[in-house]
Amino acid sequence: MDAQYYIDLEEQFGAHNYQPLDVVLQRGEDIWVWDVEGNKYLDCLSAYSAVNQGHSHPKIKQAMIDQLQKLTLTSRAFHNDQLGLFYQELCALTNTHKVLPMNSGAEAVETVIKAVRKWGYKIKGIPPDRAEVIVCQDNFHGRTISIIGFSTNQQYRDGFGPFTPGFKIIPFGDTGALEKAITPNTVAFLVEPIQGEGGVIVPPTGYLKEVKSICEKHNIVAIFDEIQTGLGRTGKLLAEEHDGVEADVTLIGKALSGGFYPISAVLSNSEVLGVFMPGDHGSTFGGNPLACAVARAALKVLIEEKMIENAAKVGDYFMSKLKAVKSPHIKEVRGKGLLIGVELVPEAGGARRFCKQLLQQGLLCKETHESVIRFAPPLTISKKDIDWAMDRIEPVLKGA
Repeated sequence: MDAQYYIDLEEQFGAHNYQPLDVVLQRGEDIWVWDVEGNKYLDCLSAYSAVNQGHSHPKIKQAMIDQLQKLTLTSRAFHNDQLGLFYQELCALTNTHKVLPMNSGAEAVETVIKAVRKWGYKIKGIPPDRAEVIVCQDNFHGRTISIIGFSTNQQYRDGFGPFTPGFKIIPFGDTGALEKAITPNTVAFLVEPIQGEGGVIVPPTGYLKEVKSICEKHNIVAIFDEIQTGLGRTGKLLAEEHDGVEADVTLIGKALSGGFYPISAVLSNSEVLGVFMPGDHGSTFGGNPLACAVARAALKVLIEEKMIENAAKVGDYFMSKLKAVKSPHIKEVRGKGLLIGVELVPEAGGARRFCKQLLQQGLLCKETHESVIRFAPPLTISKKDIDWAMDRIEPVLKGA
């Protein structure tokens, strides 16, 4: 079957809540994917950073196969032999006290909102139903009703109200605005170290460090959403490390399984997650043995194969190559590690047309915020691969 056959099936039977590029993928290996017609592409999106370890990593795949043959799901009504080991290894790696596993990034965000609200009432002493969480303009934390309610993207909100109250929105990267927004009812500040969906927006140097200081001063919980920036994407295990700080709560997901299985986690101190009692929160699939076994292998290869160090080194190289491109279409190149955004000037006609041209050249990229091309290949990519990519990227960026 050719690609159009599969595209037509999706168009006929699927909800139209996505607008993918016209390529139908069938197979993946490391940084490469192949479509149903046999064409080969360099993946520069990594499933929105869920495939940091590369497609179909053999060690993660084997861990999944081994666990599939033993036990996949017990629910949390019973213990399983993978969950405690997952907790222990993840805590040791991230200097965390407690872990709460969920399935998706949005579920992790919903979980932490519940946790910090209850912490505010039970520990901080805020009056019932008065808790406030501060968030940032142009944030992206997921698609649930509560989360889109504090989005500033009007399309995400249009037609879906009424929304959950209790959120206050401030500019991203502005610590002065954070300090002014805090009230006696503030329980937490939720922020992405780099706004990925917002256009790969990098805050001023030292921003997270100052954020943490302000949160400590006012006794509020600092929550860093590292679902996209974490697990090596920016050249550090967690992006917060660039500022030398540790959040009170860190959210991870996506690459936690290397793209094999949905799993996310809330990493926290004992005080915040300690407010949950049996029956307060849960998930049938959260912490299942299959997800935990896969995540353990995904974390292991990330460290053992020095993918994080490679992301820092090759990311700097990729950034320098992109910044060297002389094109009237480029406004700015920014990012950290292998999370890079190329913002185009308004006259360029939007980023999607460039992504379509790159597709024809064998590169898979995706626009974000209409005017930004995001480059986020697997962390296994080499300088030689970057050179191959730049031979195709540069002419497209220079073209009309």
